[in-house]
Amino acid sequence: AGLGEFRIRDLNDEINKLLREKGHWEYRIKELGGPDYARIGPKMLDHEGKEVPGNRGYKYFGAAKDLPGVRELFEKEPLPPPRKTRAELMKDIDAEYYGYRDEDDGILEPLEQEHEKKVIAEAVEKWKMEREARLARGEEEEEENIYAVNDDESDEEGGREREGEEGQQKFIAHVPVPTQQEIEEALVRRKKMELLQKYASETLLAQSEEAKTLLGL
Repeated sequence: AGLGEFRIRDLNDEINKLLREKGHWEYRIKELGGPDYARIGPKMLDHEGKEVPGNRGYKYFGAAKDLPGVRELFEKEPLPPPRKTRAELMKDIDAEYYGYRDEDDGILEPLEQEHEKKVIAEAVEKWKMEREARLARGEEEEEENIYAVNDDESDEEGGREREGEEGQQKFIAHVPVPTQQEIEEALVRRKKMELLQKYASETLLAQSEEAKTLLGL
C-alpha cells in the first residue's frame, strides 16, 4: 500500500498481463494434445484477485482493491425488497388490521370512557349556561317533544296514520302495513300453491293456468 497509487496500478496491470499470457499457453498446450492446466492446474493467484463484474476478466490484487474509484466498484447496492403478491399481503390482514382488537390491550377503552365523560360534562355545562341565559332574558322555556310528528310531514311511501286511544300520540307508518285479513289470504294462497306443486301433475297445472286465463283471474 505504500508504493503509491500509480505504482500499484502498474503492478496490477503487469499481473493481469502475465495471467493472460499464462492462459494463452495453457490453451496452446491443450491444443497440442497436452494436459488441460486451466482445469487441473493450481489457481491460487486467480483466487486472490477480485474481479469487477462485466470487466472482461480484469482482476485487482492486494492494495489495488483499495485504490480510489476501485473500492466503489465492489460496493454492491442493496437489492430492493421483493414486492409481495396480493395473496401474500392478504395473509397479514386479520381482525386486528381493521381495528377490532384495539380494546384488547385494556388501554384504549379507559381512555375513551374518560374522554366521553369529559365531553358529556362539557355539553351539560354548556346547556345549563344557555338555559340560564334564556331565563335571565325572560324567555319561556318549552320542552321539545322528540316524539311529535309534524302535520306537514310527507308520506311518500303510502304510509298510514294510526290513531290510538284518545289522548295518545299519533304515529305514521312510512311503509305499507298489511291487515290481518290480507296476511291470512296470502298464507292460504301460498298453501294452495304448495299443495298443487306437490300433488298436481304438469298437465293439470297447465289446465289450471289456462282456465285462470280464460276466466280472467
